[in-house]
Amino acid sequence: MVNMALLKLMPSFKDYLWGGHRLADEYNKKYDGEILAESWELSCHPDGPSVIANGKYAGKTLKEFIDLEGKEVLGENCRRFRDFPILVKFIDAKDNLSIQVHPDNNYALKNEGQYGKTEMWYVMDAAEDAYLYFGFKKEISKEEFAERIENDTLLEVLKAVPVHKGDVFFIESGTMHAIGKNILIAEIQQNSNVTYRVYDYGRVGKDGKKRELHVDKALDVAKRTPSSNPSGCYPHIADCDYFTVDKLNLDGGILSKAEGEVSNKSFVCIMFLDGEGSISCDGETVQFQKGDTVFLAAGSGSYIIEGKCDALVTTIREKAGLADIKINLGRENAQIVIEDSSKKQVTSKEISVNAENSAQEVLEQIAGTVSVLLEENNIPAGECAGIEIQIPGNTDSKKGILINSDIFKWENICVSDIIGNIIPLPVNLQGIL
Repeated sequence: MVNMALLKLMPSFKDYLWGGHRLADEYNKKYDGEILAESWELSCHPDGPSVIANGKYAGKTLKEFIDLEGKEVLGENCRRFRDFPILVKFIDAKDNLSIQVHPDNNYALKNEGQYGKTEMWYVMDAAEDAYLYFGFKKEISKEEFAERIENDTLLEVLKAVPVHKGDVFFIESGTMHAIGKNILIAEIQQNSNVTYRVYDYGRVGKDGKKRELHVDKALDVAKRTPSSNPSGCYPHIADCDYFTVDKLNLDGGILSKAEGEVSNKSFVCIMFLDGEGSISCDGETVQFQKGDTVFLAAGSGSYIIEGKCDALVTTIREKAGLADIKINLGRENAQIVIEDSSKKQVTSKEISVNAENSAQEVLEQIAGTVSVLLEENNIPAGECAGIEIQIPGNTDSKKGILINSDIFKWENICVSDIIGNIIPLPVNLQGIL
């Protein structure tokens, strides 16, 4: 059990040019600027980390809390992720957002050094005539896509969808999309800030220049077909390998109390879209109001919400059928084995290494070989549970650091970072003495 199970979070704010001010006016965000487009409620992303507001860790970022307490606070189902898996935010679109697309993990990690982006939107409010863009009306060729971007006719082939309060959209990576003006949204997404814009209504940024477009990359990753929301999520409002989202409603009358359980499998994030009341867990109680977000560490046990609220509850589910990558590094060679979920060997390869080379060179050589093996066997990195690497020497397994090695003459090398920056998986380092 961690020292602090129930964390109330303070968000990071974004003043993108299309934003309004409703999050400050109506959702209790303490913000003095003219534009508040997004509040990043639950975030370990370096572009906008959230900060803890209560208890022992008040003033520290969520990432600092995780680093201090260990990744066990995220739960067993998060072991397959190299980084914190999700980013949760409120979005106030006073004006139209750009037409954009997000890459998948493989493309984003190869080209951007971070995860790709699949996301879901819950519409908290919308003007009567509000709409958004969601995929194409019909399938188009890559050539037509490029031509329409060039001559500013892309909107003619995008699917405009009217929206209403309570609507849910699942935006898989590769889907062309854009939030329209006068829409307020709660978004749960992969932990990524990669966006490829292809059309921006000719707007200029704070520097007086048109914002950058990313046409070539968008052409690489966009699915040029009609999109539809997935069915089969019941009883959840969204469910995928990256997040599971449920809706909680308490009317403050007949239904004024809800109980839940935070197991060792996953942390719980609760976004309060409306209402006020209290949430209690493991002897701690915090008050909530409209716009608040809380984090409950994995293994925290029972919690109780009392009062009136509409809320989104996000967890990370187990993913079955994951492959394992095992690496045994010796003085002259490295043995790489990939096993399926039943521990049956899928493929293996032995490569020569030079103990006189730097750790960076050797580990990048190994990681590159693993990437090739995964590609050759059509195994996405997201289908792997992690990487286990054995290296002769003394190690700090918790931090993924090789302290020293007589064979390689390396000292204080963060093996997990070097390999994890190439392959988006957690790295379990084991020393062989």
